Amino acid sequence: MTKAEMEEHRDRYQAFLAQAQTASQAGLYREAVNLAVSAWEHIDGMMQYERKYEERMFASVEAIDIVLKYAPLLFDFRNLDALESLLQDRRRIERDTSEDLGEKLTKARELMWDAHRLWNHIEQSPGVRQDALRQLLGGDQEQWRSICEAWEKMGLLGRTQQGNSYCLELLTRMGEVVSAKCFSCGCIAEAPKAMFLEVLTCTTCRSAALFVILPERPVNAGKD
Repeated sequence: MTKAEMEEHRDRYQAFLAQAQTASQAGLYREAVNLAVSAWEHIDGMMQYERKYEERMFASVEAIDIVLKYAPLLFDFRNLDALESLLQDRRRIERDTSEDLGEKLTKARELMWDAHRLWNHIEQSPGVRQDALRQLLGGDQEQWRSICEAWEKMGLLGRTQQGNSYCLELLTRMGEVVSAKCFSCGCIAEAPKAMFLEVLTCTTCRSAALFVILPERPVNAGKD
C-alpha cells in the first residue's frame, strides 16, 4: 500500500469515526455502531499510516471500541460476530494494539447476556428499583446503572425518580412480533418479543436456548 493509499484510508476512517462519535453523543447508538463498522475497512491502512508517518502507538482502535460498548446494549450479535471475523482476517490489527481485543470482545458478549437478563427482569417486574438490581441479579451495580441510562437515552426504558433511586419500566411494545436467532443453532424464528426474553425450546435443534432479538431496522435510522 502506497503512502497516498494509506493516507486516504486514514482520512476515510477519521470521517466515519467522527460521525460515529457525534451519533453516540446524541444517544443514537445504533447509528453510531453502523458508522463505526463502516470505518473498519479502513483500519488497516489508517494504522499503517499513523504508525509509519506519525509514530503513533495504539492501545486500542476507537471504531472497534464503539461497537464493543454499544452493540451489547442493542443485542447486536451480528456486529460482534463481524468483529471476530475482522480480527481473524486482519491479525495485524490485534498485533499492533497493546490491549487484548479478543478479551474485550469476550467481555462485550458477556455484557450482552447481562443486558438480556436485565431486560427480562424489568419486563417481568415493572417498577423494580434501580438500586436493587445488584441484590436481585448479582454483578456490578455500576454496570446495571450504565445499561439503564443508555436504554433511557434510546427511549427504550422509563426511569421515574423515587427517593434516591429510580423505578424502571420498559417503554417498547413487548407484544410486537420480531425476529430472533437461536444461540445454539442460529435458526431464525418470529414471535412476540416477550417470548424471546425466556429460555425456549428451539423447534429446529430441539435444545433449550436463549434467542437473541435481531436489531430492528427503522425507516429513519436516526431515531433510536
